[in-house]
Amino acid sequence: MDLVYEKETYDIIGAAMEVHKELGQGFLEAVYQEALEKEFIEKKIPYKREIPLIIYYKNKPLEKYYIADFICYDKIIIELKALTAITSEHQAQVLNYLTATRMKLGLIINFGKKSIEHKRIIK
Repeated sequence: MDLVYEKETYDIIGAAMEVHKELGQGFLEAVYQEALEKEFIEKKIPYKREIPLIIYYKNKPLEKYYIADFICYDKIIIELKALTAITSEHQAQVLNYLTATRMKLGLIINFGKKSIEHKRIIK
């Protein structure tokens, strides 16, 4: 079975693993976000940071919007966490991002555990 954006996902998770290897657990999400941005630059992973995501209602944009931590390769939403666990609420958040943007893949990356945790959300 082919995974959606398999190589890109592998590269993103590899960058996140490098950040976790260097910093470990216990920092705030903003620290991991800054470090991951540096890793994306080093690994030449195309990204945009803290991009407003337009929400559509009946094909019309709303004034309210979401902000993604990163969008990589112009097609993968990255949501970072520094928590003890990824919950169904976090998964619903990324699913909403995917619905709003009509993108196919979101990744939740959690730096808050002894080992990095990640979850693929596909729309």
